[in-house]
Amino acid sequence: MPALDKHHNSVRNALIKDGWTITADPLTLQIGEDRIHVDIGAERVIAADKGTRKIAVEIKTFAGASKITALEEAIGQYVVYRMALRRTEPDRELYIAAPQAIVANRFVNRELWKAFLTDENGKIFGYDQDKETIEQWLP
Repeated sequence: MPALDKHHNSVRNALIKDGWTITADPLTLQIGEDRIHVDIGAERVIAADKGTRKIAVEIKTFAGASKITALEEAIGQYVVYRMALRRTEPDRELYIAAPQAIVANRFVNRELWKAFLTDENGKIFGYDQDKETIEQWLP
């Protein structure tokens, strides 16, 4: 079992405050002989007649010395997890959870980072680890 990210509990609490029910912590996916652990699985009822929305959340801090290296690692992990989810839980959407400052300053304003959202159809949300809130969902 992988170690918890330093903001794991803050993101978990932020999801709960936002109306999500945590269904797995971590969310374990078995693909043949391989096992993958996504940080959090959550769901919430959309409306009585529309069913349940399910997400998987991989928490990233982007706190390393190189933000580009952190981006490369996050996107690589995202692609692998997305492939696994397509085979095991195709109705679950995958999100990266990142500090709001990273979302606002990088994923909204820098071309290479925005390409994750457009070219890769990536999904991300920004969290405030101190307030334990979700600040922004993209897209």
